[in-house]
Amino acid sequence: MKKLMGKTAVITGGNSGIGYAAAQAFVAEGARVAILGRRREAVDAAVAKLGASAFGMVGDVADLATHDRLAAAVRDRFGAIDVYMANAGMNHIEPSPAVSVDSYDAQFGTNTRAIFFGVTKALPLMREGGSIILTSSIASAKVLENHAVYAGSKAAIEAFARAWALEFKSRKIRVNVLSPGPTDTPILEKLGVAAADRPAFEQGMAAAIPLGRLAQTHELARAALFLASDDSSFVTGVNLRVDGGIALT
Repeated sequence: MKKLMGKTAVITGGNSGIGYAAAQAFVAEGARVAILGRRREAVDAAVAKLGASAFGMVGDVADLATHDRLAAAVRDRFGAIDVYMANAGMNHIEPSPAVSVDSYDAQFGTNTRAIFFGVTKALPLMREGGSIILTSSIASAKVLENHAVYAGSKAAIEAFARAWALEFKSRKIRVNVLSPGPTDTPILEKLGVAAADRPAFEQGMAAAIPLGRLAQTHELARAALFLASDDSSFVTGVNLRVDGGIALT
């Protein structure tokens, strides 16, 4: 039997990268999936590829009204939620003295506040025994140059997960963190890695990762599937680092 047969999953940032790979894995295992993304064309393209089991909505997670709309749409379409994956995020790489108030607020608004209120808006729809997955980063454990604000925003959601694992225990809702290491996703281009520079970038990163390469999105998706399914039925409050060992160096 498929691992998520008959279940409903919600994935923010589900139109590309790790979120989309997780949506693919969840659909393949029988789930109905609602994805949220910022760009209509990207959301529509992702839903078309995911098939009839998928539903897409456009919105900015930093706008708290988006979470009300998402919860209402999922309730009307699916009735309840079994898996909520708070995956949308952003990163501005800049030294701390150069960080503006707007940059700080944007990162905490998307990476931290949006996750807190996204989860609390989804919670009334969560079935007993559901799974909440928060996508963090190895930046919260390993000091990366010019990542102070991003690291802080991710460390906060790891604290949320630990608190929620106890707070939601009466409903048997499990709350876990997925912390990717360097992963081959479109975000690399958004961070300024030009196509011509990719080989040198990947070679440099590979040298710093004990397993010698970047992660692929399907590898993060398999970890997300583990946390979403009954394979992790006795796992809550953990931070699963899928980072090739880079946090150890």
